Amino acid sequence: MEQQEVIGKGTWIDKLAFELLEREKSLGRKLDLLRVESGLGASGVPHIGSLGDAVRAYGVKLALENLGYKSELIAYSDDLDGLRKIPEGFPESLEEHLAKPVSLIPDPFGCHDSYGMHMSSILLDGLDRTGIKYEFRRAIDTYKKGLLKDQIHTILQNSTKIGDKISELVGQEKYQKFLPYFPVCANCSKLYTAESFEYLENEKKVRYKCHDAEIGGKMIKGCGHDGEADIGKDLGKLAWKVEFAARWAAFDIRFEAYGKDIMDSVKVNDWVADEILNYPHPHHVKYEMFLDKGGKKISKSLGNVLTAQKWLEFGDPKSILLLLYKRITGARELGFEDIPSLMNEYNELEDIFFGKLKVDNQAKLTKSKGLYEYVNLLDIPKQASTHVNYRLLVELAKIFKEDRKERVMKKLIDYGVIKNPEPKVEKLIELAGNFADEFDQQEKAEIELDDNAKKALKILSETLGADNEPEDIQNTIYQIAKSNDVQPKDFFKILYQIILGTSRGPKIGPFISDIGRKQVAKTLAEYI
Repeated sequence: MEQQEVIGKGTWIDKLAFELLEREKSLGRKLDLLRVESGLGASGVPHIGSLGDAVRAYGVKLALENLGYKSELIAYSDDLDGLRKIPEGFPESLEEHLAKPVSLIPDPFGCHDSYGMHMSSILLDGLDRTGIKYEFRRAIDTYKKGLLKDQIHTILQNSTKIGDKISELVGQEKYQKFLPYFPVCANCSKLYTAESFEYLENEKKVRYKCHDAEIGGKMIKGCGHDGEADIGKDLGKLAWKVEFAARWAAFDIRFEAYGKDIMDSVKVNDWVADEILNYPHPHHVKYEMFLDKGGKKISKSLGNVLTAQKWLEFGDPKSILLLLYKRITGARELGFEDIPSLMNEYNELEDIFFGKLKVDNQAKLTKSKGLYEYVNLLDIPKQASTHVNYRLLVELAKIFKEDRKERVMKKLIDYGVIKNPEPKVEKLIELAGNFADEFDQQEKAEIELDDNAKKALKILSETLGADNEPEDIQNTIYQIAKSNDVQPKDFFKILYQIILGTSRGPKIGPFISDIGRKQVAKTLAEYI
């Protein structure tokens, strides 16, 4: 069988970078700097999905650099976007600012120059804490400096053609009546209520009227002002259906991923870039959204937001990067309960990378090593770190609430898991302790059990749950396995899978005593 050639590090990220390069070469464009972009929403609280857009774009930047090209990530905050609704947990006083650009709304918490910058800073903090390097650009500065004025002019000159195309491509007829540009009303500072209806080409001004508009399912009152706005000097912004195209052309963007929720906008923007601005649209990849465990899209308005800041109370930055770099397609249900398995999976990848864990399948080996390198942002550690099973730490953290770090560390040394205390393990105990305090239940492991194993588990559960404590739990487990035709090593493995979600761990007898035999009996009973 012919061996397939490995591109870069053998991951989907490398494949994407390679496709991008091939396309750029076919277009005959310069390859001296390949810019990738990620748009940051600034109107709602940024969640893991928002972070994912920028993290994945950064992965493509790294892959391009690995293939020998210069690249940079532009993190663009859309802080001229109008506030459509008040996010869960934010003060009702924001009501008066609905429809205003978020960069013109005061920060309700008083720590940033605007509401928009408050939201952007949450996302930027997430990027900083995961080690992502970016060039930050704000919409308000971009428009104030007139960086898009040439593109705005060309788009407005062609507004009739664009309005017809939007209607044809996505069935939206609004832009056959109005221009795809929203000035900020000079009288009331609202954005979406000021609809422009005529472009004065020679003066580079739009005429607009501020009237009532439905925004976020709510009627927002316009002030009735008739005005003119200069596209180079006065504040305003392009509609989403055309703005990406203007940015791509102005900033020379070669790659941008998008979520399937904005597919229609991307379709139109691609056409505008290609046909109106004469700028070949960037290479794209579509990704699915993260869903909560109930199958709903993660969003702040639903109150189910999952922020990087909250995640990092329980998991390290590498667990976020692993989540985002594992794959890009397919909707995924996501919750904090995924953290233990991601923390353990990273350890497994590290063991594969350093040859401590053998993988016979060459394709899987290459992919696992490549994934490990991207999770480390291609800054590869010289050696593997000390590994401690995260679920083991969670179980121990549940037992020891007082002097937790010292007592859990002592147990790890007693079990032979580590030789000496070290700061990295101390930090892991802190994260797992936070997890133990906040979430009591761990997800039930999926384990295939035959009748003998189920019978042995039933007997062990009853033995551990009895009032009289077995003299030697380790030996009791061994005898129960033997007398029920279950290989003891297989039975121990089953117990580790049920208790720790892994196939090995510390000596099981003393560990069960530490957790509490009746507690373990209850857990085992769920699998019978």
